[in-house]
Amino acid sequence: MIRPARGPVAWWNDPWRPPRVLVAVTIGYLLWSLLPVLVAVLYSFNDGRSRTVWQGFSFRWYWGDQTLSVWHDATLHNALLQTLKLGLITTLITVPLGVLFALGIDRWRGRLPSGANFLMLLAFVLPEVLLAVSLLFVITTVAVPIELGTTAQVIGLVTFQVSYPAVLVRARLATIGPQYEEAAMDLGASPVGALRRVIIPMLIPAIFASTVLVFADVIDDFVMVRYLSGGAASEPVSVKIYNTARGAPTPALNALATLLLLTSLVAVAIGYLVFRRITRNDATTDRGIGAFAGEM
Repeated sequence: MIRPARGPVAWWNDPWRPPRVLVAVTIGYLLWSLLPVLVAVLYSFNDGRSRTVWQGFSFRWYWGDQTLSVWHDATLHNALLQTLKLGLITTLITVPLGVLFALGIDRWRGRLPSGANFLMLLAFVLPEVLLAVSLLFVITTVAVPIELGTTAQVIGLVTFQVSYPAVLVRARLATIGPQYEEAAMDLGASPVGALRRVIIPMLIPAIFASTVLVFADVIDDFVMVRYLSGGAASEPVSVKIYNTARGAPTPALNALATLLLLTSLVAVAIGYLVFRRITRNDATTDRGIGAFAGEM
């Protein structure tokens, strides 16, 4: 009986060996990525003013402190509301625009659709700071009836984010194909009726995934909203944390960042649950969170 060779060389040459190195790298990456976040969340519950020395567990910086807590500090409160407002308004504008762009490009024939599709894909590689500076130059130099502030921020965010739903919905349209719409029209449906009764319901998973992606990305945005901010009244959480951190910050900033993180997690969780519900009769539902991440 021939016994398999033992030792590190034999283990390395074994194609069925456990991927220990990959597992170690993956765990190391996750720990390195999550550790700063966990430390920031932990010190948001610190009872003292220090962000590095633990002085006891407390909700002081959420609502306990009558002056500096997130709940009582008007500037932090307004920053959180501004972030949520930008996220909701931008999402409500961006997703319908992205769906319309995807439908138009999918049905448009000729050379121009290829150029439009290229412009949509260009947003994924175009530096956000370049677009932000360009919009700042247009708003402040060119005679346009737009002032820096919430309106300018929404315009900039929509311009940058519209590619995400357009590309996701376009990919979904490519997987659906034209046969369902053609079958509906063969059965007597008008083009608009086939689009409304057949295509749009089949696009709902991609549309909802786009909604979650855009909202989560907007509330975390920093570059665009900072350049187009019109002052303290239009500062979202990301800009507020950046401006305050250069002074004498308190754990209230950690609490504010924790609330922002919680908002993102809740949005993703709701998106995943709704995605499971609307696709429970679809074969992709069996892939669980992987299918939802694939749509996003």
